[in-house]
Amino acid sequence: MAMMKVEAIIRPERLDQVKKSLEEKGFVGMTVSEVTGRGEQKGIKLQYRGRTMDVDLLPKVKIELIVKDEAVDDLIATISAAARTGRPGDGRIFVIPVARSVRVRTGEEVI
Repeated sequence: MAMMKVEAIIRPERLDQVKKSLEEKGFVGMTVSEVTGRGEQKGIKLQYRGRTMDVDLLPKVKIELIVKDEAVDDLIATISAAARTGRPGDGRIFVIPVARSVRVRTGEEVI
């Protein structure tokens, strides 16, 4: 049985909606990290005390989940629907094969 790692980079303000949608679909185990990055929009310009500032790296959230291969399409659809605002910077989803998984507590191979 093949396992896949799904990494989703999304807007921080969409995290609660994405988590809720994932839980409703039965995807409960996840790792969430605060990250910074930029995509096609190449950052933004902000006004601060009358001056324009370029903000090159924007705050994002990375969600990582390991799922069975057959669950990947449903997971992607769930994340996409919950994270989408329709504006540039909504994020990106990556799917990576998992070669091996070992449970730390018991040392058992988890497939």
